[in-house]
Amino acid sequence: QVQLVESGGGLVQPGGSLRLSCAASGLTLGIYDMSWYRQAPEKERELVAVDTSAGASANYADSVKGRFTISRDNTKNTVFLQMNSLKTEDTAVYYCNARFVGTRNYEYWGQGTQVTVSS
Repeated sequence: QVQLVESGGGLVQPGGSLRLSCAASGLTLGIYDMSWYRQAPEKERELVAVDTSAGASANYADSVKGRFTISRDNTKNTVFLQMNSLKTEDTAVYYCNARFVGTRNYEYWGQGTQVTVSS
């Protein structure tokens, strides 16, 4: 059974930092494209960052470029999202996503972790 479990969310002041973690079990992280999405209240879920299994440069939403960094540790089956210079508009539930595209496609989601940026 595949599980993605996010952690590291919380309340932080504007300008602060948080590091989210996504611990994966039941899959081999190295062959999956891993992404972070977020969903703010009354808004659609949006893609924040993608790290492909091919090892190409990560891609980021324009709104987080230069502030957020996605990384992974395949030996620990864990993906991270380092978030710096946080803004109030970064407030959202952050979700981890794993996607494998091949002869069969697989996609999994975590349950989400709340990030609140407020003074």
